[in-house]
Amino acid sequence: MDILNYVVQEGLVMMPVLFIIGEIVKGTELLSNKWIPLALLIVSIGFTPLVLGAYTANNIVQAVLVAGVTVFGNELIKQSSKGEDK
Repeated sequence: MDILNYVVQEGLVMMPVLFIIGEIVKGTELLSNKWIPLALLIVSIGFTPLVLGAYTANNIVQAVLVAGVTVFGNELIKQSSKGEDK
């Protein structure tokens, strides 16, 4: 199952935006790393519906999906680049 099938095409533009915002926040140490996903969710809920055209229930769900895929994708990349723990 491909999670990106559930995200509308117009919402995909928010994924690199959220990733960049997350990296900036992480680099500035404004927030603890454990709060960055929540901050990205808030940013996504604030801006993804604007990109999609309106604050509707469907667009808010899309915002949650966009944030989730961004954070999950980032974690997958980080975990796959680590060596195996023994």
